[in-house]
Amino acid sequence: MSSEIRELDRLGDLRQLADLFAVVWGRPGEPPISSDILKALAHSGNYLSGAYVGGRMVGGLVGWLGGAPPHDLHLHSHILGVLPDREAQGLGFELKQHQRRWCLARAITVMEWTADPLVRRNVYFNLNKLGADAPRFLVDFYGEMRDGINAGDQSDRLLIRWRLDGPQAEAAAAGRPLELDVERLRSWGSEAIVSVGPRGEPLVRPSSARVLICQVPEDIVAIRHSDPELARKWRIAVRDALGGSIDRGYRITGAARSGWYVLENQ
Repeated sequence: MSSEIRELDRLGDLRQLADLFAVVWGRPGEPPISSDILKALAHSGNYLSGAYVGGRMVGGLVGWLGGAPPHDLHLHSHILGVLPDREAQGLGFELKQHQRRWCLARAITVMEWTADPLVRRNVYFNLNKLGADAPRFLVDFYGEMRDGINAGDQSDRLLIRWRLDGPQAEAAAAGRPLELDVERLRSWGSEAIVSVGPRGEPLVRPSSARVLICQVPEDIVAIRHSDPELARKWRIAVRDALGGSIDRGYRITGAARSGWYVLENQ
């Protein structure tokens, strides 16, 4: 079934969008961003869109302008949500590409947002499927969060910076994303600073090799519900290893679908 993405500014559509975000984030009746705020953002010229399949809204994306123009103007892409429907598969990518085209049409060449470094599918999507970078590690950035995805955990985040007219973004948009062969990197001497242990625990091995790899668990959201203490161990391990490596001058150069970050000290 074909999909459609369109910009939103009517209050009825924005109420639907707020309700959709409430479902995606497990906050029925308490959306993470209200329809009145969405209306204000739309009225002031920011980016709000909805994705539709068969006339039904199944996804949405919101961002607003930030920075100090003209040299630091960028779009802060705040919230992206897609319902877990079969018909909605792939719409996250299409929404981001729609947002990218919206920015480029307005001479905005940088987009930023944050992502949980422990959610491997999001890391792969941001760094590989879209061709973005992750230059900073932000410790407990939002403080305590109470939604159904993040509740009970600290809100460490990676700053994602997407250079919209760069070669990586253009290749990704054309369907040629970067794919990393982690096993080849390991054979070339890169060292794992965090990996998943036999009982699902983080195994930490400090290293100062030029190329490092760092693994995150398959489903941290499920671990938060089933074993909060293990989830906390993962949070601290990745904060110390990945965030610490970035602080020491390493740069994240990609991520594999299997949950591995690749970092290089250049």
